Amino acid sequence: MRRSKSVAALLSLAFILSACSSGAEDEAGSGAQAQEGALAAYDESKAGGTLRLVAKGAAGTLDPHINYTLQFWQLYQATYDGLLAFRKVDGPKSFEIVPDLAEALPEVSADGKTLTFTLRSGIKFSDGRDVTVADVKASFERIFKVSSPTAGGFYNGIVGADKCLATPATCNLDKGVVVDAATNKIVINLTGADATIKYKLALPHAVVLPADAPSKDAGSDPIPGTGAYAFASYDPNNELKMVRNTHFVEWNREAQPAGYPDEIVYSFGLTAEAQVNAIKNDQADWMLDPIPADRLSELGTENADQINVHTLTAMWYLPMNNNIAPFNNVKARQAVNYALDRNAMVKIFGGEQLASPACTFLPPGFPGHADFCQYTKGADTASPAKEWVEPDLEKAKALVKESGTLGQKVGVVVSDDEVNKQMGEYVQSVLNQIGYKATLKPISSNIQFTYIQNTNNKVQISLSQWYQDFPAAMDFSYILLGCESFTPGSDSSINMAGYCNKDINKRMIAAMDLAVTDEAAANKEWGVIDKDIMDEAPVAVAFTPKQVDFLSKRVKNYNFSKQFYMLVSQLQVK
Repeated sequence: MRRSKSVAALLSLAFILSACSSGAEDEAGSGAQAQEGALAAYDESKAGGTLRLVAKGAAGTLDPHINYTLQFWQLYQATYDGLLAFRKVDGPKSFEIVPDLAEALPEVSADGKTLTFTLRSGIKFSDGRDVTVADVKASFERIFKVSSPTAGGFYNGIVGADKCLATPATCNLDKGVVVDAATNKIVINLTGADATIKYKLALPHAVVLPADAPSKDAGSDPIPGTGAYAFASYDPNNELKMVRNTHFVEWNREAQPAGYPDEIVYSFGLTAEAQVNAIKNDQADWMLDPIPADRLSELGTENADQINVHTLTAMWYLPMNNNIAPFNNVKARQAVNYALDRNAMVKIFGGEQLASPACTFLPPGFPGHADFCQYTKGADTASPAKEWVEPDLEKAKALVKESGTLGQKVGVVVSDDEVNKQMGEYVQSVLNQIGYKATLKPISSNIQFTYIQNTNNKVQISLSQWYQDFPAAMDFSYILLGCESFTPGSDSSINMAGYCNKDINKRMIAAMDLAVTDEAAANKEWGVIDKDIMDEAPVAVAFTPKQVDFLSKRVKNYNFSKQFYMLVSQLQVK
C-alpha cells in the first residue's frame, strides 16, 4: 500500500517502467521537502502558467454537496474547505485529519456525542464575503436540503438529521449544529458516538458554502468557495476553468496549501487515445481516463519518466438491480458472479500489473477485509475458497435455469469511453453465454454515474467503480449497500443495487458503534458481514485497480495523496 518512489513493472507484454523516479518526483525531492509527511515550503518563483487536464467527459454537477466522483473531488481539494481536512501531503500521512476552517481539532465530550470547534477568523469566500458560523450551520442543513448522496449514510447521526431526511426542504439543525457568532464556536451534537465522524467532516460533502447557496443542485453554476482556487466557468460538454482565488491567504498549509498554476483548464471530449497523444505532444499535462492497453508498452518504453503508478483501495464492480428482473432473483445474481472471468477484465484494464482479480466487497489491505471467494470454480457459499481462481460457466448456466430467468433481456449500462465499453462488451458476451439476451448501452460519462443511480431508469446491471472516501469498512459496505443509501427516484442513490437486508443493516450499524470502543473487533465483524453480503450477491466485484498518472514532460512537483490522489494545485508548470 505504500507509495513506491521507483517503479519497475511489466505491463501488456513489454510495458517496462523506469527503475528510477519520475522527473516530477526528482524535482519534488531535490531538497525543498521539509520533512516526511509535509509539503515543501511554497516557492513563489515556480508559480504561474496554465495546467492543462483532459478527459473523455465531465463528472456531472459541479455542486460539491452532491457530486460523488473522484474526478471532481480531486478538484474540490483546491476550491473548498470544511471544518476539517485530510492532510495535503504525499504518501500514507495523507489519511490523517488536520484542522481546516476550524482553528484546531474538535474538543470531544467523554461520551463522544459532542464536538466543539472554533471557526478561524478572517477567511473569505472567493466572492469576498467573510466566512461565518452561520455559513457553517446553513451548509450542514444544505447537505439534507439538496439530498446529498451521503446525507443518510454519513451525516444521519447529527441530532435532527432524522427529520431532515424525512422532509429535506425544511431541514433545521438548531439542536444538531449550534453556533455562536460572538465566540465563533460551533457545537455539533450527535445521537451517538461515531468513530469515523472526523473523516466524514473532512469530505467534500461537508464543505462550508455561503449561507445563501441555492437549496437545490447548482448544476453548472459555480458556488463560491474558500480554497486557493475558484471555479470560473463550467461547460460539461467542453471545459471547466479554475482561477486563483484572489481573496485566499494560506492559513494552514497542511489543510489548504497555496497553489502553483495561475489557471487550471480541464478540457472534455477527447478519447483516451487522443488524451495520450496530447500529453506526448505537450498539448496537455495529465489525463483522467485509463490508458488504452495497446499504448502501455509504448509509454513504458518511451515515456517511463512521466509515469507514476500507485496501489489503490478501490474496486470495479457490477451493481445488479435487486428489485427488478432478472436480478431480483439471488440465483441470477450468483450466476453472474460465477460466470465472470475476472482475469479477462484485468486484461482489458491493462494487465496484472495494473489490477488484481477480486470477489470480496472490501478490497485487500482495507480495514475489515477477509480472504474469501465463493464465486470461483470448486467453491460455493458454504465452502468459499481463499481467493478467486477461475470462472465456472457451467454452474452459472445451471443457476440461470434454476432461477427461471433463462432467455430474459438484460441491458448493460456503461460509460462510453474505450475501456468501459470494452468491459461492457465482455460482460454482454458473458450474459449471453449463460442464457440471457444482453445488449450494451454505453452512455456519456457526463451522466452515466447519476443515471445508473436513479431507479426510474430501470437499469438492470451496470459497470461502476468505487474509491474509498476514508479508511473505514463502513465506507464500502454500509455506504454502497446500506438501506439508508437507497433512495428510489433519486440521482443520488449510491446504493445502485437497491439492496436492503434489514438484519445485515442492523449488524452494520452495530459494527459502526463497536468501532468507537474496539476497532479490531469491529473490523473482524465487518469481515463476517462482507461474507454474508456476498452470499446474497447484490453485486459482482471484478478487480482492484492501480492508479497510473501520465504527466507531460514539463510538470514538476508531483505529490500523490492516498486519500484524494494527485494534488492538482501543487503541480508546477511554469
